[in-house]
Amino acid sequence: MNPQDIKTALGSGLLSFPVTHFHADGRFNAESYKQHIEWLAGYDAPVLFAAGGTGEFFSLAPSEIPGIVSAAKEAAGKTAIVAGCGFGSVVGVEIAKAAEKAGADGLLLLPHYLIDAPQEGLYALVKQICDAVGIGVMVYNRDNSVLGVETLARLCDACPNLVGFKDGTGQIGLVRQITATMGDRLIYLGGMPTAELFAEAYLGAGFTTYSSAVFNFVPGLAVEFYRALRAGDRSTCERLLRDFFYPFMAIRNRRKGYAVAAIKAGVRLQGFAAGPVRAPLDDLTIEEEAMLDALIGTWKR
Repeated sequence: MNPQDIKTALGSGLLSFPVTHFHADGRFNAESYKQHIEWLAGYDAPVLFAAGGTGEFFSLAPSEIPGIVSAAKEAAGKTAIVAGCGFGSVVGVEIAKAAEKAGADGLLLLPHYLIDAPQEGLYALVKQICDAVGIGVMVYNRDNSVLGVETLARLCDACPNLVGFKDGTGQIGLVRQITATMGDRLIYLGGMPTAELFAEAYLGAGFTTYSSAVFNFVPGLAVEFYRALRAGDRSTCERLLRDFFYPFMAIRNRRKGYAVAAIKAGVRLQGFAAGPVRAPLDDLTIEEEAMLDALIGTWKR
């Protein structure tokens, strides 16, 4: 898929990051993962992200990523697959090339590891990743990797295959300046944890869509919320926020790392052998998993 095609796909509907399935001993569980991807691909998500943040990219060995991407492509049918990419320039380029070879339709460049970096360093990192591949690349503004407006504009000029901007900062003033400055040069994706809680604000800031983590285990509900949002059906959005998203937020906020662990628990509750999260994350307690099971309720498959 060429960069403009993946850009179009990204802007055409709701997106999601499938969790990465593991066996009890921590090895990648390809068969369960493919079953989950096939199920998700049956809903209205034009793009799924393999080995992304919710897919525990930070806990994967670079050598595992091509196999995860390949499994996702095998099971996704017509749904496009974007691969996670990150760390520093050397490892990032290695991952980018391997993901492209494995069939990824695009890349999402996740925040680099640990250290804060100046804008020139961030520019160099993004440009090296873009120059290493022919597929489309999206940047993810979050934590220690926040591109300023001028840096992003320079990258748009220098990198034809830079097609997307995802935001997880919550800085609405900054993201509105970016959308106003870059216009339709990029596609804009909301990337806050439990993105539905912020979707209305980001839509007003010029963002086309967002990635839904809960799509992993309640895809029908996630699609219902997205359609209501795009239709301006505020009453439906508020009902789903009250009945599901705010109670889910309460579970997610009980411990650090539950933005991923609670999603994986939901996938297990839907009958998939997703396995445990890898350290440094920790799984929900039995009590918390029971709370989540009760919340899923009528959305059980």
